[in-house]
Amino acid sequence: MHITLWTHWDHVSGYWKASLENPDKVLFLTYEDMKTDPVICLTKLAKFLDKPFCLEEEWEEVVQKIVRLCSFENLSSLEVNQTAVQHFSPELAVENRHFLRKGQVGDCTNHMTLEMAQQLD
Repeated sequence: MHITLWTHWDHVSGYWKASLENPDKVLFLTYEDMKTDPVICLTKLAKFLDKPFCLEEEWEEVVQKIVRLCSFENLSSLEVNQTAVQHFSPELAVENRHFLRKGQVGDCTNHMTLEMAQQLD
C-alpha cells in the first residue's frame, strides 16, 4: 500500500497560512488544542462565528455542557456510532465504529509505521 502524505500536508498548511492571512475568514484549530483546552477552542469558535457566549451562558456553564456533549467519550458511546453502517457505494460499506479509535493525541502512531510517523513530523 502506498500512502501519499504530502498532499495532505499541503492542504493543512494552506489552511494554516490562510488563517494567518485572513483570521476573520479562516479559523485553524488543531486536534491537540481541542483535546488540551476544549473550552477555549469552543469559545474561539463561537466568536469566529460571530455568536459569542453571553455572560448568562457563561454563568450557566453552557460552554462546559457543550464540551461534555461533544466529547469523544459521549459521541463514541452513541448507539449510531456503535451500530450504524455507512454505504459509500454498493461495494463499499463501513461500520461507523471503524471511524472512531481512542480519541487520544498521538494514538495515530499505533496505526502507522515509523516511516509514516516520521513523514508527519
